[in-house]
Amino acid sequence: MAIVIRIDVELARRKMSVGEFAERVGITPANIAVLKNGRAKAVRLTTLDAMCRVLDCQPGDLLEWVDDDGDGSTPAGL
Repeated sequence: MAIVIRIDVELARRKMSVGEFAERVGITPANIAVLKNGRAKAVRLTTLDAMCRVLDCQPGDLLEWVDDDGDGSTPAGL
């Protein structure tokens, strides 16, 4: 399973640059790139909150779970 971060979609909808977004959220453009490229292992809830405030969106607009197993099953125990 993988979590895909869709920051680029929301930025395009608002015609906002990565630099402007990073400045308004309070993190570096390099950290935005880490999120966009799927290299982040975690996102602080305070950062997610700031991103949603700046983009006026819900966390689900930025995060998507993708089943990379391809079988459509859920993890054991869920």
